[in-house]
Parts: sequence; structure tokens; C-alpha cells
Amino acid sequence: MTITAALTTSVRGMQTESKRLSTAAHNIADASTPGYESNLTQDMLDVMQAQTGFAANASVFETGADMWDMLMTVVRD
Repeated sequence: MTITAALTTSVRGMQTESKRLSTAAHNIADASTPGYESNLTQDMLDVMQAQTGFAANASVFETGADMWDMLMTVVRD
């Protein structure tokens, strides 16, 4: 896997987790709406999983960015 592929994959992962969080937040916000069926336990688990997944992807992105910086330093010298 190339550095750019790792960066791209991690960005897509962060976007996916952001969408997951948005959906769960929407479900939680609508939980008190009459007639709306929601599983608050699952929604809260989705929030926690989105947080963990986003953090993991952000860590991969940061590592890839550090590798890219190091590569650019080596190429310049």
C-alpha cells in the first residue's frame, strides 16, 4: 500500500464514521418524537463505535502524513 492510498483510505474511513455519528445523533434527537421507533442502546453504541473508528482512522492519517513528510525530507536531501 502506498502512502497516498493509506491517506485516502483513512479519509474515507473518517467520512464513514462521521456519517455513522450523524445518523446516530439524528436517531437520538428524534427519540422523543411521537410515533418514532428508535433503539437508544444501539444508537449510543453507534456513537461510541464511530468515535473509536474515527480516532483510529485519524491515527492512520497522522502516521501517513508523518511518513510523507519524512519522504519529502529524504527526497530533498
